[in-house]
Amino acid sequence: MYTDITMHNKTLKELSALLQAKEISAAELAELFLLRIEKSDLNAFLHVDRDFTLQQAKAADARLADGTATALTGIPIAHKDIFVTRHWRSTAASKMLENYVSPFDATVVERFNQAGAVTLGKLNCDEFAMGSSNENSHFGAVKNPWDKAAIPGGSSGGSAAAVAARLAPAATGTDTGGSIRQPSALCGITGIKPTYGSVSRFGMIAFASSLDQGGPMAKTAEDCALLLNAMVGFDERDSTSVERPQEDFTRDLNASLKGLKIGVPREYFGEGLASDVEQAVRAALAEYEKLGATLVDISLPKTKLSIPTYYVIAPAEASSNLSRFDGVRYGHRAKEYKDLVDMYRKTRAEGFGDEVKRRILVGAYVLSHGYYDAYYLQAQKLRRLIADDFRNAFTQCDVIMGPVTPTVAWDLGDKADDPVANYLADIYTLSTSLAGLPGMSIPCGFGQGDKNGKRPVGLQLIGNYFAEAKLLNVAHQYQQATDWHLRQPADA
Repeated sequence: MYTDITMHNKTLKELSALLQAKEISAAELAELFLLRIEKSDLNAFLHVDRDFTLQQAKAADARLADGTATALTGIPIAHKDIFVTRHWRSTAASKMLENYVSPFDATVVERFNQAGAVTLGKLNCDEFAMGSSNENSHFGAVKNPWDKAAIPGGSSGGSAAAVAARLAPAATGTDTGGSIRQPSALCGITGIKPTYGSVSRFGMIAFASSLDQGGPMAKTAEDCALLLNAMVGFDERDSTSVERPQEDFTRDLNASLKGLKIGVPREYFGEGLASDVEQAVRAALAEYEKLGATLVDISLPKTKLSIPTYYVIAPAEASSNLSRFDGVRYGHRAKEYKDLVDMYRKTRAEGFGDEVKRRILVGAYVLSHGYYDAYYLQAQKLRRLIADDFRNAFTQCDVIMGPVTPTVAWDLGDKADDPVANYLADIYTLSTSLAGLPGMSIPCGFGQGDKNGKRPVGLQLIGNYFAEAKLLNVAHQYQQATDWHLRQPADA
């Protein structure tokens, strides 16, 4: 067994080089991470199948031996439990799907399998990806590895916590309104939501179909670029998949930032932004100036409308998508009922958690006769205006930067009884999702405002459509000049 105790802290590029040089085997690497998962108390993983993981690792070793390996062959990865998998349960962190095993793999999972990556297991999340704290999971909340009294963010909280605690070198996440970027920020890792339509949604358990997008979460921007190379690509099984030439997202990582114009939205630095978060973000912007970039004052005036717009559109789509969970074909079914309607009612009452029920009810209401025009149609018009804000801004700058979240991670339970307070935590991420733009979070410091010690702060980078390579370049150059992405929790 390989005994380098720092192995779990290597980047994907470093791990790939060690695997290719036969300095460690894929099976040894998988064993190392499986042992760390077994000892963890973060509740980040929902299902681990040790035997099948090691079977995949042995297959990866065979590819490494016969010369058919890719850059990701033998690399351990864990999947958010929103992507369906054949060999692990696919629950969406819901009682409704508690014991469900899919007959097929999601396209994202399939592509990592084809590249020879080794799956470590499935990761906890907010139920059906609905939440900002990972407290909505039927299987219990995930703890933040920086401070176990804190939330990790959501909905991809298990993914963020697993990467931050080095239980996995990389993870997949999904982002509907900030669910990759917000937990990445609160757990001090790097995560990117690509342009809507870039990553196939086939096999991704649907929340809001016009917003959902998969993306990678890892230690560095370079790691995310390597993962995106595998994830992005046209899929005819997804009607919203965009057909574009395949690209290498690592191609511009080392390009200079001299002359880069960074738009700084004044709306992102107003009321509600905690001073410790602002201080860390301003310091990061100053670092970019040292790297040759210029700051440009811009306005995104419809930002305040993103929350009401999102919380009409997303629940409307959720109410439609979740209608399939009726106890008839698969998933939970009530044991006692009088007739078919009673079975539907009891099954859904028992199977869904409070937040999911809340969003289904809101969605059904705004789509109902007499309210569709007043709510849903108006929200779609506002969505276009929000996208126009960004379109105008990108005539003045190359990328947009600001905070990911208004505060550092809050304590578990602090906002459990206040859904609106949870919704407000996404004020800086929702508009990007509504516009379908790529956005990412990178670590940029620590807050001082919490009572249990320092908690991470994330810097948000927003790019124009299909500008992921540019975003990754901008993030990578910052990570070459700073070491925030190298910091890790004490237990890691």
